[in-house]
Amino acid sequence: MRPTTIADPSWQGGGWGERAHCVLCPNPSPMTLEGTNTWVLAEPGGDEVVVVDPGPLDEGHLHAVLQHVAGRDARVVLTLLTHGHADHAESADRWADLTGAPVRAVGRGHDDLAEGETVRAGALEVLVVPTPGHTADSVSFLLPAEQVLLTGDTVLGRGTTVVAYPDGDLTSYLDSLEQLRHLTGSGRATSIAPGHGPVVPDAAGTVEHYLAHRHERLEQVRTAIALLRGEHVEAAVDPGPDLADRLVQSVYADVPREVWPAARLSVLAQLDYLGEL
Repeated sequence: MRPTTIADPSWQGGGWGERAHCVLCPNPSPMTLEGTNTWVLAEPGGDEVVVVDPGPLDEGHLHAVLQHVAGRDARVVLTLLTHGHADHAESADRWADLTGAPVRAVGRGHDDLAEGETVRAGALEVLVVPTPGHTADSVSFLLPAEQVLLTGDTVLGRGTTVVAYPDGDLTSYLDSLEQLRHLTGSGRATSIAPGHGPVVPDAAGTVEHYLAHRHERLEQVRTAIALLRGEHVEAAVDPGPDLADRLVQSVYADVPREVWPAARLSVLAQLDYLGEL
């Protein structure tokens, strides 16, 4: 998790390839970057649309998505959720009322999605790729026709993501990154359409960066724990109420303080992974 700025004015949503279009929600923040990317998927010339992550309960945004769909002379036939966090899924019930389309997700009481399942809307095909770790219910979606992978918060358009402990866990997240490494390394996915931030044209390189970053952070946490237990505690970090807070101060000193609460969740996930909780 290393956002350099809240917003990048060069990313305002828009099309990616022939089948994916992002309607950007106006909810920028240190955690959502420019805002939530709501992805509208359809075959070229097709009149059946799949919407991924309608976003927070923002009527203006929902009607902007509907306006985009209407401009294509199309209708929403299905909604998919990458995970249940409010900035992606809070509006799901309202969106279902507005569109009449079913909502599908993993583990949220919907018609759960199965690993390897191909979801269809007209001629459009979307492959379900469960990627737990950021949250237990995180799932990605592959557009095989264009090798585009929609990753939600598993991989962002800029910076790195949080492992939202205890719902998220690092073992699952690393396994999911390894799965994405295979998917991108094989050429089945060449670009990433994330849940926040701009499109990533180099999917394989980005996944490799994410894996390297996670292992680097783990090594930093191991080193910091050893320092805290050694003779030089005062040189390692400022005093804090518990081990996780002290590690955030030490290991995540390079990220803005406003995201330290989220960094603390990742630290807890790292401590759990290392058997330190």
